[in-house]
Amino acid sequence: MSTTPEPVKPAPQGLPRPSGSKLLRSTGTVGGFTLLSRILGLVRDVVFARLFGAAGVMDAFFVAFRIPNIFRRFFAEGSFSQAFVPVFAEYDEKGDHAAVRELVDRTAGTLGIILFGITALGVIAAPLFIALFAPGFIAENGAEDTSRYALAVDMLRWTFPYLLFISVTALAGGILNTYQRFTAAAFSPVLLNVVLIGFAAFVAPHYARPGMALAVGVFVAGLVQLVCMLPSLVRIRLLPRPRLGFGHPGVRKILRLMLPGLFGSSVAQISILLDTLIASMLATGSISWLYYSDRLMEFPLGVFGIALATVMLPNLSRQHANGAAADFGMTLDWALRLVVLIVMPATLGLMLLAGPLLATLFYGGRFGAGDVEMATLSLMPYAAGLLGFTMVKVLAPGYFARQITATPVRIGLIALGLNMVLNIVIVVPWVLMGWAGPHAGLAAATSLCAFINAGLLYRGLRREGVITPAPGWGRFLLRVGVAAGVLVMVLVQTVPPTSAWIETDFWTRCLWLVAAVVGGGCAYFAALFAAGFRIADMRMQSGAPTL
Repeated sequence: MSTTPEPVKPAPQGLPRPSGSKLLRSTGTVGGFTLLSRILGLVRDVVFARLFGAAGVMDAFFVAFRIPNIFRRFFAEGSFSQAFVPVFAEYDEKGDHAAVRELVDRTAGTLGIILFGITALGVIAAPLFIALFAPGFIAENGAEDTSRYALAVDMLRWTFPYLLFISVTALAGGILNTYQRFTAAAFSPVLLNVVLIGFAAFVAPHYARPGMALAVGVFVAGLVQLVCMLPSLVRIRLLPRPRLGFGHPGVRKILRLMLPGLFGSSVAQISILLDTLIASMLATGSISWLYYSDRLMEFPLGVFGIALATVMLPNLSRQHANGAAADFGMTLDWALRLVVLIVMPATLGLMLLAGPLLATLFYGGRFGAGDVEMATLSLMPYAAGLLGFTMVKVLAPGYFARQITATPVRIGLIALGLNMVLNIVIVVPWVLMGWAGPHAGLAAATSLCAFINAGLLYRGLRREGVITPAPGWGRFLLRVGVAAGVLVMVLVQTVPPTSAWIETDFWTRCLWLVAAVVGGGCAYFAALFAAGFRIADMRMQSGAPTL
């Protein structure tokens, strides 16, 4: 080992605990870039819908893109990040730069070799993965080169390497986020959408099978996302020099913390597999309808929920490393109130504007009125679960920041096992009765289980004494409830039915949608203000928010 002194660390150890205003600013930074990404994501989906509709090509692409994203949950924002960030923060708080750099190098090398093996397996075994995830594709008739199955297999061989690129990108993001440098990681998804829009609009027309251009675009986008992270790592002198590190104590600790998460994530992926499996056996377009409705639900979840969770995990990890238990609980309680304040109107607005949103964004070209109707059926139950999805994102760091992975995994197993059961219990009778839109049952089961998951996570934190509700929750919920009621009244009285949106032109739909969103938002916050709420109430004072 070299005796040359390491350079001084680029960031100070023991960063002070964040105030409510600082957390809001950091969340705003991440949320702002995430908003840009989600807007471009909607543009991407509009391009997809207009050019490809909800037909077999998009069913094949969504399956081929979903498979590497499922494995991504292991190695990106899933069990790896939840294990790596707390350990990295601990090394940063208690060690020197040499120890931090050694951990980064060893982690990058170990993660890289594992991911390379999995990626190679995915490319070779693409036919098996498609058969497992979408068996309904195999049962269909048609020419080999035009069937959904054959197309999905070819697409997967291009999309699977995205797993390698995006997982290493997540490693870089975890390092930067711990140093409160959120911009690069938050901007990275913007590049994915820009590349996919470009490939769909300008490259696909030159392909004999235009859908294949989308799969190639995923490969290119993953590589671009990874490359864009490198300059930020260079600036803090933590660009990884990958080396194997299975024997390194920090890497062993990360792997040990990952194991429960990997087990829980495997059950989560079985649930997703079952969703896709069932949808592949329903009417052609079911996978696409679920995708488009899920994308609209993910818009507020990503802009706010995931942004808040991204900011909270490194801050909570530092508070735990410093033994600041009171600050830890105070931060969680503050975040829950912020979730209720922002996500409640988003949930109600998304439910009441489901049809108009889909008609405005996707109707036209190959995406017809029937597609709007079918996607609306699944968007409404997805929207109903938005509060549950967001609370899970906020509560889970309360465990992972303390390097506790077994408890949230056990809770996840309960919720996900119930989800799998409900998928069958709801969808099978739906199909047997001949009702329209059985795919909506999959969305309903997923949303219900999100609330169960959030409730069990919260109960565990309460039992452990990690979080204690600060004074004023009752008054706060009453204010939000009154404002939410005003929002519902305004939208119900002013928004035309979906059929009217479809019959009018695109720019009129856009005008109506802007008016509904702005009007509803103004009504909500005006009612909130009239009920006594003030923005200054979001400050954390004397160990508790002042709401």
